[in-house]
Amino acid sequence: MKNDPKTMEEAYNPEESAKGKWTKFVETTLVDFFKEHGLEKLAAEDGNGNKVKLSRTKDDEIKVEQSSISIRY
Repeated sequence: MKNDPKTMEEAYNPEESAKGKWTKFVETTLVDFFKEHGLEKLAAEDGNGNKVKLSRTKDDEIKVEQSSISIRY
């Protein structure tokens, strides 16, 4: 079936599984897109309440604010 869980984590802890997938997407695909296109600011939402804002700092670092978490790369 289409909505059957594929892993034990998806079956027993679907919220944490979805959050982990979102975080992985942000830390890889979205950060890479931000760098590749030389963006200054970017905001995204996954439709499930997970939000992220990326911005470039004065030191040319990328600041990632995910919900209430701030991460720098």
